[in-house]
Amino acid sequence: MPGQPHRITVIPGDGVGPEVVRSAQRIIAAAGVAADWEEAEAGAEVFKRGDTSGVPRDTRTSIERTRVVLKGPLETPVGFGEKSANVTLRKLFETYANVRPARELPGVPTRYAGEGVDMIIVRENIEDLYAGIEHMQTPDVAQCLKVITRKGSEKIIRYAFELARSEGRAKVTCATKANIMKLTEGLFKRTFEALSVEYPEITAEHLIIDNVAHQMAKNPVQFDVVVTTNLNGDIISDLASGLVGGLGFAPSGNYGDDVAIFEAVHGSAPKYAGKDVINPTALILSSLMMLRHIGEAAAAATIEDAVLVTLEEGKAVTQDLARQTGGDVEHAASTTGFTDSIIANLGRQPTTVPSRAAAERPAGAAARRPSWTYGAEVSAAVERRTIGADLFLESWAAPGDAGPALAALAGDALALQMVDSRGTMVYPATGLNPDAVGVLRARFVVREEGAAVSDAELAALLGRVGEQFAWTHVEKLHVFGGEPSYTKAQGQ
Repeated sequence: MPGQPHRITVIPGDGVGPEVVRSAQRIIAAAGVAADWEEAEAGAEVFKRGDTSGVPRDTRTSIERTRVVLKGPLETPVGFGEKSANVTLRKLFETYANVRPARELPGVPTRYAGEGVDMIIVRENIEDLYAGIEHMQTPDVAQCLKVITRKGSEKIIRYAFELARSEGRAKVTCATKANIMKLTEGLFKRTFEALSVEYPEITAEHLIIDNVAHQMAKNPVQFDVVVTTNLNGDIISDLASGLVGGLGFAPSGNYGDDVAIFEAVHGSAPKYAGKDVINPTALILSSLMMLRHIGEAAAAATIEDAVLVTLEEGKAVTQDLARQTGGDVEHAASTTGFTDSIIANLGRQPTTVPSRAAAERPAGAAARRPSWTYGAEVSAAVERRTIGADLFLESWAAPGDAGPALAALAGDALALQMVDSRGTMVYPATGLNPDAVGVLRARFVVREEGAAVSDAELAALLGRVGEQFAWTHVEKLHVFGGEPSYTKAQGQ
């Protein structure tokens, strides 16, 4: 109802999280926004209690109720143990769009100061390698499955175009590694090309992700909206933040159809926890994205103007910015002092950059559509055949020995096409001699052109091979719509 406080779940987080979250809450209150904060927990303390998700049931219930989250940084175990609580939150609530603006700020020295860097990285947030599907195939060989779906690709790409349209931006760049990963990243690229025709007023371009990184360092002002897969987006969004002053100035929002989670890009910085020295700008800017999301655009613009005034005047800067500007680090503003300055500047407008109140634009949102190009009925209509299988084997056998032995196990319907090691064909011999790592992939395909193989025949193959080799993983080889839906090995 009008006039009622906004119900918002707030997760103070770990390390410096409580300090930067408290800063944002104070500023929001000073700007006159009524908020009913439901405090919840996630991260380190939850892990310590034995909850391996890092996100307890009470927190999930609060988010289901409020559907809006302001979150401090959470500690993530590195290389062992529990899943990232950050990733768990994004995936539990299907916040598929990670939006990370990178805009030049006054008073923040960068190599590109004065050039007007103003881009938004739109990162797919749910799938790709961050699906977290990993296996040890042997004690010495690990694998991670890169999952790219048409549905996931279409949702994030359409979000990027709708965001560009709502903000009056002129270009969307799709960044992939489709030249190497032709099926996964290639699916993302093909989906982008198919959707781009629905947005004729927006320039659509595709660039290889490493070229995007190169171009960002060389001429960042050329980018407007960049849409990309999860891992690519994680990396280049940090790069983009470095162009405009660093992670201390990097906000982000995670948007789904029902829930939105707002957080700074930076980590928990435990060595600074409790010292009242951390720069809260990133979390403050993230909270502005939240305010726009809940319909408080005017308050967001007022606060953003106050942030810009505070930065451009440089009278109260935190230690990180003092180091960058050659200022007096010892007498730099505390987190609390910097927050006080922003509150004191509410109602003022910057003089060296455009006021955000004057330039206010609506927040972008993914268009809800009655139909999409994916779904059970669409998939069912695609002609398909299974023409073989790739068997991954735990084996240190020499290719010259393994190949003939596997060929003899193929049976009547199938034939051994090749054996590879880490994607490089080693049988039949090509003259290549890659290191043995203890895993071989044996590709069996139908002997007769145009034929298909049944599950029963593949099961029988697994039984025969399993009598001589330890198989660890199997992938069917499909032909969809007349096109092979698998890649060849190097040298094949």
